[in-house]
Amino acid sequence: MKFLHLGDLHLGKTLSDFDLIEDQRYILDQILGIAERESVDGVLIAGDVYDKSVPSEAATRLLDDFLSKLANRGIRVFMVSGNHDSDDRLNYGSVLFASNQIFISAVFDGTLHRKSLADGDDRIDIYMLPFVKASQVRHYFPDARIDSYEDAVRTILKNTPVNRNNRNLLVAHQFVSGKGEDPALAGSESIGTQSVGMVEKIGYDCFDDFDYVALGHIHSPQRVGRDEVRYAGAPLKYSLGEAKNEKTVPLVTVSAAEGVKITLVPLKPMRDMRHIRGTLRELLDKKNVKATEDFIYATLTDEDIINDAMGIFRQIYPNTVRIDYDNSHTREIEQVDISRIAENKSFPELIGDFYRLMYGCEITEEEMDVMRTAAREAGVINETDETDYKRNRSLCGNAPGNIV
Repeated sequence: MKFLHLGDLHLGKTLSDFDLIEDQRYILDQILGIAERESVDGVLIAGDVYDKSVPSEAATRLLDDFLSKLANRGIRVFMVSGNHDSDDRLNYGSVLFASNQIFISAVFDGTLHRKSLADGDDRIDIYMLPFVKASQVRHYFPDARIDSYEDAVRTILKNTPVNRNNRNLLVAHQFVSGKGEDPALAGSESIGTQSVGMVEKIGYDCFDDFDYVALGHIHSPQRVGRDEVRYAGAPLKYSLGEAKNEKTVPLVTVSAAEGVKITLVPLKPMRDMRHIRGTLRELLDKKNVKATEDFIYATLTDEDIINDAMGIFRQIYPNTVRIDYDNSHTREIEQVDISRIAENKSFPELIGDFYRLMYGCEITEEEMDVMRTAAREAGVINETDETDYKRNRSLCGNAPGNIV
């Protein structure tokens, strides 16, 4: 039997101020084409179906369209919630969906739900573990010692009978790590020593009873510990850290005789994400311009700051997301000890120092007034600061660098 493994669709997500709904529709249609071409029996969706707990109308319509097309083709769906999803919203209509072989496990109710499939000699049990927290699991297992996410997951699995005579698949949304190593992040996640997105990590050996573990939560496609414990990754690039990634969808073939075979099928986005680097003149030279509809992150190496660089770029690349600089000024700033830069310095001194580092000249009084107005509105300085600044300027002259 064949399955496609998806995760982290994040339907409704935006990239800066760019709406990604059409990009997401395009990639889901592409995945649907792969499902048809490969005659898959089911699709495993491992959480973070939506980008927000209260999804947009466009996002819910897109999911409805995707699930309907799968159901119309007789392709089963096994979907769990992720930490971005609202359990109740994703679970809504699950009983009705089940009649069309769309199985949703969005709310943990004390049971690791299972669906059994048979095809000749192949007997496959698919278990669905929605995103869970330790507090949720304690409610159903009050006598168990549950101090962490790993304790919670191990408790659930310990209380779930798994028939080892069958092939067993698990769909789950957790931060799973290998022995002594964490999974590689895509850049749109945040990581501490123990967690990603406030989700504590658990060891992949929790899942030794399963022939394949379809994971969601990390956006870069990769194996964890063994080939059969795998993150599908997000189907689109959602951050600069993914610009060089090649997106794929795992095609998982499961049989009684041969076990599990995994084939990574490439995905091609409607608009790619690229990071380009060079001077403004180089990057916008006609011989270097290509795929102008792509999402662009540009790093300019010009020594001088270019007025309205974003406006200039978007004339050629309308989907430019961000522009930054890498030149002698920015490298000098990187060497500055940030922890000491503000010691015994007034607001005008700090702004003046920054201006000199960036532009190599003194800030004008008009520019300083603009910065002071912005700082006052942001609550960085108050009326006392302004009074002291005006008095010192009167006493010491008009050069901001002289103010004490």
